[in-house]
Amino acid sequence: MATGQRNDPYRNFRFRVEIDGIQQAGFSECTGFDTTTDVIEYREGNEKVTTVRKLPGLTKYSNISLKWGITDSMDLYNWRKDIIDGKVERRNIAIIAIDEAGNDKARWQIINAWPSKYDPPDFNAKGNDVAVEMVEIVHEGIVRVQ
Repeated sequence: MATGQRNDPYRNFRFRVEIDGIQQAGFSECTGFDTTTDVIEYREGNEKVTTVRKLPGLTKYSNISLKWGITDSMDLYNWRKDIIDGKVERRNIAIIAIDEAGNDKARWQIINAWPSKYDPPDFNAKGNDVAVEMVEIVHEGIVRVQ
């Protein structure tokens, strides 16, 4: 960066989630989209070195949690209800980081996703918080495409 131009990181509160066929106004949280690969330790008995080789094993994807303030939209609940009723419909999801000007700057594609858990809001007559719903999404892969 010889020009002296500063390149600030993007903020974690500017994001959008797109789900095939579902219109949801927005989410307050999107967490858990990480990947890990198991390590397989291997050593043959006739090797002279006393350290093990480390081989890649299965790659696993964590479940994604989406939270939003409850509205009259039932799209995500109905998707979950379809799973309960035996109608598994896998969808692709995009998670997009947005810059201060509102431009898409980073994008992750979530592959073959479906909701495995739905958590309706808790209610408390003494509180004044927003009532929040949550859905947990399982999937078969994540790829950063931008």
